[in-house]
Amino acid sequence: MSSTAGRWPYPSLIAHRGAGLYAPENTLAAVRLGAAQGFRMMEYDVKLTRDGVAVLLHDDTVDRTANGRGRAADLSLAELAWLDFGAWHSAPYAGEPIATLHSIAAYTLANDICSNIEIKPTTGQEDATGEQVALLAKALWASAATPPLLSSFSEAALRAAMMAAPELPRALLIAKDIPADWRERAADLQCMGLNLNHRYTTKPMVDAMLEAGYSVAVWTVNDPSRARELLNWGCHAIVTDEIHAVSPMFFS
Repeated sequence: MSSTAGRWPYPSLIAHRGAGLYAPENTLAAVRLGAAQGFRMMEYDVKLTRDGVAVLLHDDTVDRTANGRGRAADLSLAELAWLDFGAWHSAPYAGEPIATLHSIAAYTLANDICSNIEIKPTTGQEDATGEQVALLAKALWASAATPPLLSSFSEAALRAAMMAAPELPRALLIAKDIPADWRERAADLQCMGLNLNHRYTTKPMVDAMLEAGYSVAVWTVNDPSRARELLNWGCHAIVTDEIHAVSPMFFS
């Protein structure tokens, strides 16, 4: 494991979108399943409804993961509450409602589970989403021993989050190739770390980030041997869909 583990106050294994492969992603059911498999940290995507409620959803639209159509940003929470966010995945989850950040905070805090909140703004709402999600996270986790980690691919959203709640830790998500100016970007946003795509993650890059004092989390790692390799390199955490193969029971 990493010699810089003190910089990372979170578990080393993180369930992606809850247990988003084996249950409907970004739902309370997925988070419950991940917890049942021993995961003590969840990653999930958060954006805003038309009426400004923070809900869990990856895409701009509900088309893929619900029995409705349209952008979440154009729908109120009351309208989203009519939709089924589970049946698309499998019959046992039919009727699963949309999850709010309030409900996920209540469950994770009650069960001592850490959170990586990915700020996933609807296109064009980067600033507002970053600000509102950060303020809400600050309030919901005010008494928590470990604050949520805020991450985003959107530097505008992360900047807004930094301005709204500078005390919450942040990580810059990198989609593909790691940019040459990663140090400047991370420093400008006062990030504690970077969350990298494992397909583009190399040991020299991990070494450079650790040497610079940043935490390194890597997604989405579903091969146990790759997960072990990355942890042996000193990466602080692995984000995985494979809650059985890449399990806290085998990676301590």
